[in-house]
Amino acid sequence: MFGKLTWQAIPLNEPIPLVSGLAVYLLLFVLIVWVLAKGYGPYLWREWITSVDHKRIGVMYFLLGSVMLLRGFIDAIMLRAQQAMAFNAPGYLPPSHFDQIFSAHGTIMIFFVAMPFVIGLMNFAVPLQLGVRDVAFPTLNSVSFWLNAVGAFLVTLSLLVGEFSRTGWLPYPPLSELRYSPGVGIDYYCWAIQISGIGTVMTGVNFVTTILKLRAPGMNYTRMPMFCWTALASNLLIIAAFPVLTATLAMLLLDRYLGFHFFTDMYGGNSMMFMNLIWAWGHPEVYILVLPAFGIYSEVVSTFSGKPLFGYRSMIIATMAICIISFMVWLHHFFTMGAGPVVNAVFGIASMIIAVPTGVKIFNWMFTMYGGRVRYSSAMLWTIGFMVSFVVGGLTGVLLAVPAADFQLHNSMFLVAHFHNTIIPGVVFAVFAAYTYWFPKAFGFVLDERLGKWAFWLWFVGFWVAWAPGYVVGLEGMTRRLQHYDDPQWRPWLMLASVGVLIILAGIVAQVAQLVVSIRTREKRRDRTGDPWDGRSLEWATPSPPPAFNFAVLPNVKDQEPYWDIKQQARQAMQLVTPEPEYQAIEMPRNSPTGFVTAFFATVTGFALIWHIWWLVILGLLGAYVTFVVFAWRDHTEFVIPAEEVARIDRANRAARAERLRELAR
Repeated sequence: MFGKLTWQAIPLNEPIPLVSGLAVYLLLFVLIVWVLAKGYGPYLWREWITSVDHKRIGVMYFLLGSVMLLRGFIDAIMLRAQQAMAFNAPGYLPPSHFDQIFSAHGTIMIFFVAMPFVIGLMNFAVPLQLGVRDVAFPTLNSVSFWLNAVGAFLVTLSLLVGEFSRTGWLPYPPLSELRYSPGVGIDYYCWAIQISGIGTVMTGVNFVTTILKLRAPGMNYTRMPMFCWTALASNLLIIAAFPVLTATLAMLLLDRYLGFHFFTDMYGGNSMMFMNLIWAWGHPEVYILVLPAFGIYSEVVSTFSGKPLFGYRSMIIATMAICIISFMVWLHHFFTMGAGPVVNAVFGIASMIIAVPTGVKIFNWMFTMYGGRVRYSSAMLWTIGFMVSFVVGGLTGVLLAVPAADFQLHNSMFLVAHFHNTIIPGVVFAVFAAYTYWFPKAFGFVLDERLGKWAFWLWFVGFWVAWAPGYVVGLEGMTRRLQHYDDPQWRPWLMLASVGVLIILAGIVAQVAQLVVSIRTREKRRDRTGDPWDGRSLEWATPSPPPAFNFAVLPNVKDQEPYWDIKQQARQAMQLVTPEPEYQAIEMPRNSPTGFVTAFFATVTGFALIWHIWWLVILGLLGAYVTFVVFAWRDHTEFVIPAEEVARIDRANRAARAERLRELAR
């Protein structure tokens, strides 16, 4: 009746995952009890869980990414601690558990940390920057988020019930085939990624439609903020690349569940085809994450330099060039497979060429800063730290694009250091810059700058102490994923890397302290005008936090920086230059439980597929189908915000801005 699920699925003989899993779910249970006891349940259900407001969905994505970042970072601490202890010794992690941890670490950090962070920021900022009220498909947006949450839940559940994949963050055959991995670890991986991947494709469709079809009046393509351009490129890549991932994992699942032979070499399959397919998705995935980060840096540099972005049109060209070329470089991940010198040379040259548009962006940011009045806020520090670090990561990437060098460095710690040298500054630093930059817009008060700068320096120093040694031991011949080692030359460098992880941990503590202190002192940190940074794009024209409808009247865009131009005119006149509009009632989409209910049935279906509980699979799919039928037959899809309410909110914002102008005049 319960398929493969038995009491043996509980890892009673492995105390670390058992205690960790119990702690996670006990904490979740306590949190739910506390929320219900305090009477917050109806509010959370009404305002957050069932919300289709793009801003709240963006915040929930960010919260999901933050929770999973802590889980992934704990995995990193465990890996570093094991390697620090495992010189001529077994360490404290058995090989099977060590394999699960490094597999879970990579999977979580890419799929359930970086992706939720990036998608959450796009959700929050893009409609505001476009001058519109919401995304094209608000309920689909909610469904997308909750499907991503299901994937994260299934990965976390593997701690307590069953096991996780032991193949690394990508399930390479033949190791991932049923013959060599008969447990449920690969199944947890595949179904978690398949379910969250469906949500990600929905997000891609949603945002491409939003950016192409729902811009404010007068906002043509060359008047869009750079973050919107990079979001467009990222979501085009999602639409093109994620179906490849879905199809690849579907073929692996068919091999495992129904005895197909797509990737089983001994029965006519081809395991190297898996490598081609997974990296045909995998390298565009890097730019799915990095391109929006480039957009964030563009917004931060322009705002805190007090200048328009230098080379705006060249930045557009560079962004779209990266979008296209990213599909032409995947083979550099396995030059050693034996494709031959001609094929390797073509992909090696393409891998070098893609560095050119990235270099264009670096120089444009530097020229934006040149001659500007740079304010070294914590957001700007994250950006400068990125530029310094990413150049090094990019140069090591160009080195690895040379096939002859890659033959020596492939699968070494040098490669792992390069990857972290691009993703951490390229994505994580951008997320933290955006967190500081857009936090007052989301919550109405600014974060503590002193603790924010402490967090930056601890992260920056910790990052280099943790990963610079990777280049050294990689050149000395250390391969990745070693559970123990016996080369004494590596030990001091690995001990130093462990110190770097502890410094990063101190940076995370500083960020938590920053949030706590900022919440406690929020009244004196209030953003009264909606424009705490003297911003240049349309999101700063709204109150902080913005109302559900974003704009009382959709802005009429006449140039690249419409809000900045109106603000400068107001400063010169020392009064508001835009007359009070004629307020009208606004229709907005109703909240819907569709996403949450769909997530419930997706969780049931995914768990049942993992454990071969076929009757439960049928019930889960039936429940999901009924949910969509009920959603499709809704009679009331919108609610009306009265003109009086719109007027009240907008007049309060106008009054705050007028008061600010009077303060400047004095």
